[in-house]
Amino acid sequence: MKGIDKLAKVVTKVLEVTHWVAEALMLAAAISIVAAPQWLGYFVGLDTMGQEVELSAYGFEIMAPVVNGMVDTKTFVLFAIGAVIIFSLVAMIFRNLYLIIKKSEGTTPFQKDNVRMMREIGIFSIGIPVIGLIMNIIARLVLGPEAAEMSNSMEGFVMGIIVLCLTQFFAHGVELEKDVDGLL
Repeated sequence: MKGIDKLAKVVTKVLEVTHWVAEALMLAAAISIVAAPQWLGYFVGLDTMGQEVELSAYGFEIMAPVVNGMVDTKTFVLFAIGAVIIFSLVAMIFRNLYLIIKKSEGTTPFQKDNVRMMREIGIFSIGIPVIGLIMNIIARLVLGPEAAEMSNSMEGFVMGIIVLCLTQFFAHGVELEKDVDGLL
């Protein structure tokens, strides 16, 4: 079991760091398209040969128009804002998973901090599709309904609800553990 815990800690930490890096790169790409739009294709590897390019981050998608080999600046910046927030939320999910695994080593997982972190994971998971939906609405208002084709996945919402329900079982486990410790 210790080998699995060690592997889980490494994987969650790598995924956390990867998402923080993705957030920084997306922020740099947003600055790049404003400062020097001709460099964006090289920076993020977008294929700007077609009429539009698909931008996607965890179910939040925007089809950005390509004009003269350049991605539409407003569309990309709006996508980047949503992607930065989403990457931050995913990084926080992996951070909390890492801390839960680390805190539970050699002891019980039924601890108040673990319950809090699981609750945060549920809230962050729900936040991902909500941010995508809000950014879709903002993009429609700013760009117009025909300017960009958009979609949003609500799978994170379902996962968040499930995690929040599991949190209640862990909270009950904390109470049971307190009762057992009180009897000894």
